[in-house]
Amino acid sequence: MRSRYSAYVLRLTDYLMATWHPSSRPDSLELHDNHTWLGLSVKRHRILDADHAEVEFVARFRHGGGPASRLHERSRFIREEGRWLYLDGQIDPGP
Repeated sequence: MRSRYSAYVLRLTDYLMATWHPSSRPDSLELHDNHTWLGLSVKRHRILDADHAEVEFVARFRHGGGPASRLHERSRFIREEGRWLYLDGQIDPGP
């Protein structure tokens, strides 16, 4: 999760696409030039089994010169051939 956040900060589209599971990966990814990422807080992680995990996080960012915003997501990851891949996520997950 931390490496994907760093890739968003550095706008490393190739890395983001390479760490996204093929079943849910978009055909292309366009990152916003006017997003300034302010920090990542991993709230919790849960290992479901040897090849499935969840990570709940809050990423703070500023769009343009506007006020700071938060992205709160519970992400699902799957391990294939020894690599963890982002599968999907639920934004603003409930309790």
